[in-house]
Amino acid sequence: MSHAIIQVTIRGRVQGVGYRAWLEQQARQSRLEGWVRNRRDGSVEALFAGPASVVAEMVALCRHGPPSSRVASVISETAEEDQLRLRHQGERFSVLSTI
Repeated sequence: MSHAIIQVTIRGRVQGVGYRAWLEQQARQSRLEGWVRNRRDGSVEALFAGPASVVAEMVALCRHGPPSSRVASVISETAEEDQLRLRHQGERFSVLSTI
């Protein structure tokens, strides 16, 4: 089973609608590692690490989001292992502060 680390940026109506909490729940249920955070430009940014097929499913879920969101675009790119260090110590998946 191959391992993947993907960073995504989600744009649209994705802040103030529970997107981060929804994404955290989905990632934890999928047993992925990583993090999610809001950005000041109104987007949401996330990093997912785990089995490639599970990461791909998570990226696909990001295109829909929770019911109150309206996703305009999802940009994904391969990320490096060191990006996982942004997580809070001892957590598999973290909600980070807005940047």
